[in-house]
Amino acid sequence: MGESGQARPDQARPDQARPDTAADTGEDTAEDTAAIRHEFALERYRYVLQQIQAVNENAHRFLALYQTLATALVTAALALFVGYRKWELTAATARGGVIGLLTLATVVAAFTSTLIVVGALAWLDYRNEECDITDEIVGPDFRKRPRPGNFLRWYETYVVLFILVSVITMWVLAALFLLPAMR
Repeated sequence: MGESGQARPDQARPDQARPDTAADTGEDTAEDTAAIRHEFALERYRYVLQQIQAVNENAHRFLALYQTLATALVTAALALFVGYRKWELTAATARGGVIGLLTLATVVAAFTSTLIVVGALAWLDYRNEECDITDEIVGPDFRKRPRPGNFLRWYETYVVLFILVSVITMWVLAALFLLPAMR
């Protein structure tokens, strides 16, 4: 659809050298392969660092989710304890409601803890992959590999412990104070 003297961009003109000619094959392929490999490793490294950051952010999101849901469920249990007589509920029904709400809070805690532990395992995997990439591109032992034995230094450990202690505390307080008072 153009003038007859113009060549289309996808067609080579006779006076232009084509990149797939015999003079261009084999000479730079090793260098090109190394450059492509290096570029791919760099992009993978960026992706791994992005995933490590996402895993770190997710732990905070999961903790916020747990705190919000646990607070709402415990508040509902306390509201049930305070208002069951006014609402003309039997004590057995109110006790069942409190137990149900605490059970739901325990399920939320277990789910949150599972997500945090899986996130920590994913973090370990990504950090090892990061070390593999830097060992290959920069040199051996450029980054130290993570040691699972350092779990006492990880904030995820203390988040999971907080969740565990809070759930145990909820159940103990309910068993000692709320449930016996609901007669």
